[in-house]
Amino acid sequence: MGRLRTQPLGKYLSTARYAYSNFVMKEHVYPFYCSFKVIQRCDSRCDFCNVWKYPAPDMPTEKVLKIIDNIAGSSILLLSLEGGEPLLRDDIGDILKHIRTRSLHLLFTTSGKLFDKRPMVEYSKYIDFLHVSIDEGHRNLDYFERLPEFVSWGSIVCAQIVVMKQYLQDLDQKISKCHKAGAKAVVMPACHLNDTDDFLPDLNEFRDEVFRLKKKYPRTIITTDKYLRTLDVPHSCNTASIIVDSDGMLYYPCRTLMDKSIDMSKDSLLEFLSSKAAAEARQKMYACDRQCHWYQYFATDSFVSLRSGLSALEPYLQDIL
Repeated sequence: MGRLRTQPLGKYLSTARYAYSNFVMKEHVYPFYCSFKVIQRCDSRCDFCNVWKYPAPDMPTEKVLKIIDNIAGSSILLLSLEGGEPLLRDDIGDILKHIRTRSLHLLFTTSGKLFDKRPMVEYSKYIDFLHVSIDEGHRNLDYFERLPEFVSWGSIVCAQIVVMKQYLQDLDQKISKCHKAGAKAVVMPACHLNDTDDFLPDLNEFRDEVFRLKKKYPRTIITTDKYLRTLDVPHSCNTASIIVDSDGMLYYPCRTLMDKSIDMSKDSLLEFLSSKAAAEARQKMYACDRQCHWYQYFATDSFVSLRSGLSALEPYLQDIL
């Protein structure tokens, strides 16, 4: 089991101040989680995903680093590097080293198909949470057997499992393998995105099964209770987390609505969040009736609710702190 590295005390105090501001305003003005899609290219063709259907050139390294600095200077505490497949970038090692010099916890999401061609033991020194997407969509189910190897690299390892409706009955055996390997698991339904077929499982059946497995395999599934209870509740999503696209533009209020706002390599994130344009965008999210069930937007509200924040962190707190 890996250990979470600590950040400077000033970073945690700064995060607490932003959290308190959100609490006072009763609004998710300042996010603490950011997904940064550092590449659009992907070595998978998941049926439930649409990212690979929209090719785009890779950002120059210096632009990526500017965006990371912008994120580090904001309310963000946890940065998730995603894609596409981030291991396809030739400069990914330099990017990881740069993040290590900033006050950010790093989550790294990958299909793992390039693990045997990359120095993962070295990379893991810079990664707090290694999320390996393993499911039928990624066509890499054999990676459940390799979880003990991944855990040995030193990061906190989590299998990221997207559940398609025809495979819900197979979830128990997947979680069992995570539990035995000492890995975590984040479980989410296959959201129905634009230009994809509908693989969304029955939400009541999905919720019941995940709650059952959370009891059967203690401290393994980190899918938040808040998400499970409200994934089909209208207007329960929020802007406590943000997504930066592979062109450096900020999706705001969310990726589902596909609205882009500022260029994160040029414009201050903090200044934008307190602007009139950002406030109007948040109102647009609150009025949205699409019910996309996107995990990131439905699961995270710890800047307003301490209880749900502790629920999200509880599996890590018991094993690490």
